[in-house]
Amino acid sequence: MSEETQATPSDLHVVVTGATGNVGTAVVRALGEQPAVTSVLGVARRDTDWTTPKTRFAAVDVAAGDLGATMRGAGALIHLAWLFHPTHKPEKTWENNVLGTIRTLTAAADAQVPVIVVASSVGAYSPGPEDGHAVDESWPTHGWPGAAYPREKAYLERWLDVFEIEHPDIRVVRLRPGFIFQRGSASAQRRIFGGPFVPGSLVKAIPVVPDMPGLSMQVVHADDIADAYVRAVLQPVRGAFNIAAEPPVDAHTLGELLGARVVPVRSGLVRTAAAAAWHAHLAPAEPGLFDTVLRLPLMDCGRARSELGWSPSHGAAEVLREFVDGLRSGAGLPTPPLAPDSVRGRVRELATGVGSRP
Repeated sequence: MSEETQATPSDLHVVVTGATGNVGTAVVRALGEQPAVTSVLGVARRDTDWTTPKTRFAAVDVAAGDLGATMRGAGALIHLAWLFHPTHKPEKTWENNVLGTIRTLTAAADAQVPVIVVASSVGAYSPGPEDGHAVDESWPTHGWPGAAYPREKAYLERWLDVFEIEHPDIRVVRLRPGFIFQRGSASAQRRIFGGPFVPGSLVKAIPVVPDMPGLSMQVVHADDIADAYVRAVLQPVRGAFNIAAEPPVDAHTLGELLGARVVPVRSGLVRTAAAAAWHAHLAPAEPGLFDTVLRLPLMDCGRARSELGWSPSHGAAEVLREFVDGLRSGAGLPTPPLAPDSVRGRVRELATGVGSRP
């Protein structure tokens, strides 16, 4: 029976790696609401006391753990596990993100898991066209070489090309979302990109927003990308899908949201400041990420609408408004990656060397 006519099993067991993170928590919640899904195994590096219907959790490191046992009996795998830190030691993120993904998907193939849905990203795309038009899934995915995140995503796109040829019996889907936010991820994303010296309450007092050439990006709510993952598991589709809300976000969008004045700024000045903060271990985000953001293409999400039947329930402004509210209140969720802001948490951030350890 071909994938185009294959029915979804009525007793579907789904494995989700990275299940306690921003996207993972939304995905396991969404899977638990599906009648066709009978059970979910959430895989994460660290134990969690958080619970959600139909889901049990296992602490397994995708870079070193026994993945064969986690794949037994799975009807689908959703692979989300990803490390942003340590940015000062890219060999460590490569070990987890690239080699860990290869280990995970190889284990799934060995266990004859028939469906694999992988988290790719807008960051996998090559810089956008000069005229600024939105690109579909055929746009080159060579990333931007100046930062670990796009390099790793682009490498995995090439590896997946080969994996699909070697395993034609496995239905492989790649989701390429924009920036993913929810209220409960606010503290975690402040830690990842801002670091311990950036108070979440700072967004209450931002007087100006810098406007730079190329500063335009697409966002999506965690619940909406979770819906796309569930659809990719349950529907007989293959290949890549762009996922983002409308409209794209620029400096004027942020200025209106924050009640701040928009001021033209040369990108080189901001880049220099970001690089100085990173090299001094005052901020965890490497300056190459700033370069990446300024070069991202805008994505055309038509294929997701037509083939997945997907459309976002949250507009871009709503997504940002919810996230900013979460920053102001130090919001989080009861899992290790998404823990709310606290004094003890700030001390732990400092103990990582700000970008030197996970």
